[in-house]
Amino acid sequence: MKALYFENFGDNSVLQYGMLPDPRLKTDEVLVKMKYIGLNFADIYRRRGDYHIESHSPYINGYEGLGKIVKLGQKTTDLHLGDKVFFVDAPFSNAELVAVSASKIIKVPNYIEEKTIASIGLQGLTADFLVHDLAKNKKNAQVFIQGISGGVGQILLQMLVADGIKVYGVTSTQKKQNLALQQGATEVYLRSSNWENKANGQFDTVFDGVGKTLNQSISLLKHRGKVIFFGMAGGDPDKVDMIKLLENSKSIMTGDLWDYLTSQKERQVRFSRLANYFSNGKITINDPKIFPLSEGKKAYALLESGQSNGKILMRCD
Repeated sequence: MKALYFENFGDNSVLQYGMLPDPRLKTDEVLVKMKYIGLNFADIYRRRGDYHIESHSPYINGYEGLGKIVKLGQKTTDLHLGDKVFFVDAPFSNAELVAVSASKIIKVPNYIEEKTIASIGLQGLTADFLVHDLAKNKKNAQVFIQGISGGVGQILLQMLVADGIKVYGVTSTQKKQNLALQQGATEVYLRSSNWENKANGQFDTVFDGVGKTLNQSISLLKHRGKVIFFGMAGGDPDKVDMIKLLENSKSIMTGDLWDYLTSQKERQVRFSRLANYFSNGKITINDPKIFPLSEGKKAYALLESGQSNGKILMRCD
């Protein structure tokens, strides 16, 4: 098979494209012939050596993609050759063929475009988990999203609006501000403006995947409000004064998506709920930027540049 791989950690220059041996299939796995491969910031951290990556010689990055089953392990059930499937946490996905545990397979519907499904998987399941497992906001609650125009932020915003929640947020440019308003936000601040005095103490929930903004997020809460903390895309948070949290009955909730994706059935139910938002027109996203796998270096470079405004996919022809 052809794959995008690297032998040493480093910058984009370490990536190579070429032929590698096909995966060896275990009895509880299926072999997926890939069509679209999702690219995430975690893949950049893995390439740099800053993040856990599964042992393989040479290294093959990636955990997310869409394709069809071309071979079944002997102990797999309820899956068939030719099934169109998706996964978000199977290693070595920067390749034409990927061995995926049957428990991690999500069957995908025909009523949503394949490239859309490939674009919403990890970010969409993350948003769904944050909204329905952690936040559990009631209708007309006021919530705030740090990085409202990011990959998770855009889906999170539209999902909350569809559920009857009033959404506010902050972003870096006027273009991103306008996009968030078009997607249903009530008010969106520019991070460069003096917005905090107006917003402090106003929100039932603040979603924070930025990290370094955690103490700011706590200040934005009403008494008895909660921060949903789910990542550190902008850097590690400063220490939190737990006494101040206690005095204002504020709380921080966090969780790991993988603790909720506990079975193939659980994944299927959650993805079906997510897909309904898209099929009903309640969530839309920008078309992904698609590169051939052979041009994977360009895909990584675009994501690392911060200039992309939607999902980046690599395509296997």
